[in-house]
Amino acid sequence: MAYPSMGEAHRRITDYLNKFCDAVSYQDVASLAQLFSFSSNSPSLLSLADVLNFFQDANRLIKQSDKFSQFGEILAPLFRSLQSYRLGNLVEAYHAFEKFANAFIQEFRNWESAWALEALYVIAYEIRVLAERADRELSSNGKSPEKLKGAGSFLMKVFGVLAGKGPKRVGALYVTCQLFKIYFKLGTVHLCRSVIRSIETARIFDFEEFPRRDKVTYMYYTGRLEVFNENFPAADHKLSYALTHCNPLREANIRMILKYLIPVKLSLGILPKTCLLEKYNLLEYNDVVKALKRGDLRLLRHALQEHEDQFLRSGVYLVLEKLELQVYQRLVKKIYFIQKQKDPSKAHQLKLEVIVKALKWLEMDMDLDEV
Repeated sequence: MAYPSMGEAHRRITDYLNKFCDAVSYQDVASLAQLFSFSSNSPSLLSLADVLNFFQDANRLIKQSDKFSQFGEILAPLFRSLQSYRLGNLVEAYHAFEKFANAFIQEFRNWESAWALEALYVIAYEIRVLAERADRELSSNGKSPEKLKGAGSFLMKVFGVLAGKGPKRVGALYVTCQLFKIYFKLGTVHLCRSVIRSIETARIFDFEEFPRRDKVTYMYYTGRLEVFNENFPAADHKLSYALTHCNPLREANIRMILKYLIPVKLSLGILPKTCLLEKYNLLEYNDVVKALKRGDLRLLRHALQEHEDQFLRSGVYLVLEKLELQVYQRLVKKIYFIQKQKDPSKAHQLKLEVIVKALKWLEMDMDLDEV
């Protein structure tokens, strides 16, 4: 990398500081948000980081100007975080970013309008992503990963700032969704409950006033919670809402929703079409659906065994395992129809020996008492 001159370094840092101050003065949220988006790896931010690591005296530039110094508690840790981020010191980058984010929240509280919400969204997203990466760095060094938990605590603070009366409250659902992502990642989904209660029971919130993007994400995560609780009608409602309102061009998101909606529908006796499974590359459910159609217990167990890791990671294995009862029902119904064709007068009487034979044909060894 070619090092810039001191004059050039001074110019680039001052240019960033001016952009920040102008964005705040003119309430230009789009420009402000871009200044915080580390994960975008934009050339301008990376270039600034290189200059900061070369110049090493940015704090003096902030302090010597009244225009910049009023935001010193925001800008100084932001610069430190960007420097560490560029050098790959992600734990240090997280610490400085959290300090910057706390200072920004204090300033945000003082602004009466909600003009800076999009910038706050970027901060909420970046602190979660940075915490995940910092935890990976800690784990690789044999240390306890704790930054994602810290990011969750910070976002709860942000939620408290937004969960009041006034225009800022529409931002609460975005922060809630970031919290869900943290709790699911940490395996502490029980912590979702208090946030859900705040959203669904507080009179200050009208769910329909939230942005569609946030409503879809919220319904997706609360739908997954209902799957874990085996409340399938509620899961069906929430996940179906997420699917219906999801941007049709976001195929990856649709696939994520279907990954949970399909087991829910199967549990309710509704089978998806093969073309749907093929379109969204969810072929792991293909044999499960065939087993339900045929009443083939052997095929169901084979499908569960073949895709066990996948289903366990998604948290739907136990849901699919409980489909065995439906497969038994389908098998018995098929035997009934065959018997009805042979002897309609005795169709309502099923001999257990016949069911034992059918199971043996499926290589399921079961005696008469078990049947």
